[in-house]
Amino acid sequence: MKNFLSLLIAGVIGGLVSYTLVINNAKSTEEANTSPKAVLTTNSNFVSAPFDFVYAAEKATPAVVHITAKESRALAQQRMNKQRNRTLFDFWGMDNFFGGPRNGTGSGVIISSDGIIVTNNHVIEYADIINVALTDKRTFKAVKIGSDPSTDLAVLKIEAEGLDFVEFTDSDNLKVGEWVAAIGNPFDYLESTVTAGIVSAKGRDIDIIKGKNKIEEFIQTDAAINPGNSGGALVDKEGKLVGINTAIATPTGVYAGYSFAIPSNLVQRIVSDIKENGNIERGQLGISGYSLSEVKEMVKEKNIEQKTGFYVKEVVPGSGAQFAGVLPGDIVIGANGTEIKHYDDLSEVVGLSKVGDRIKLDIIRNGKQKKLIVNLKKGI
Repeated sequence: MKNFLSLLIAGVIGGLVSYTLVINNAKSTEEANTSPKAVLTTNSNFVSAPFDFVYAAEKATPAVVHITAKESRALAQQRMNKQRNRTLFDFWGMDNFFGGPRNGTGSGVIISSDGIIVTNNHVIEYADIINVALTDKRTFKAVKIGSDPSTDLAVLKIEAEGLDFVEFTDSDNLKVGEWVAAIGNPFDYLESTVTAGIVSAKGRDIDIIKGKNKIEEFIQTDAAINPGNSGGALVDKEGKLVGINTAIATPTGVYAGYSFAIPSNLVQRIVSDIKENGNIERGQLGISGYSLSEVKEMVKEKNIEQKTGFYVKEVVPGSGAQFAGVLPGDIVIGANGTEIKHYDDLSEVVGLSKVGDRIKLDIIRNGKQKKLIVNLKKGI
């Protein structure tokens, strides 16, 4: 009897414990199902990334090429002959006087089936021997159609038909936080590499392109690119071109967190100009001055009623502006129909104009509005 009671009590206790565990487990499951969680989801029932770049990579990678750029001995000799006339401590003279022909590698993007390729000017600017390797291992000699140093873009042509190419998309529609993929050939030997990141900023001016007429409005991303990626593709999740990878912000010479690409809308405009005109030489307006909003004390001193615009302090002698009749003290309020509130507004209009183009200026002089037409000239 004692044994029976002991077993009965043990069974009851065990049952109570099991019941308690089941009830607590059910409560935990219910709480887990109703508590908010941070997860990445798709339209499927699985927890995963919001999308992948498999389709984009398959579509765009065959159109991203590997470029080898070389300076022939003859061209190198011409360059060195010119350098002999420079001072001993000249930068290029010190680095290249005894260096012989230069060479380098980079990436490019096929943008039409007949072999038109866009890349960075800095990839091929010194070269007269340019070879292009496709992902299918075919190689071609490329001809340089033209370049635009002010945007760091160049256009090449290879003799081939039926090539895979990347379609452009509207980079103005690209949003900060949107995912993008970079495709290129880092370090020369890592061909057809795909990396991904988000757009972290737009319209960046990082002062990397040299010259007075530089145009910088980079897309900033955290997609990893490195030396050799220059000229490669930045694409959206559909595999369409949103930019040409150009630069990195780095203290070491390799990727350190931020990459920069020329937006596709600017690329399209420059490519069209180069195909039509060859090498592009940007025109100079020939004025300097201030945005009125930045010199409020001067505005007050001179009793200027206009609140926005570009105040002309100096006119370059012999410039298009001088021949058009622009005078110091004029306030530019419009250019080719675009309202000018700041220097950047004027710079944007003039920046994409070529030698020989005409700029229609709306100015205020002594409180009265005037219209002037400036024929852009070469830099003086």
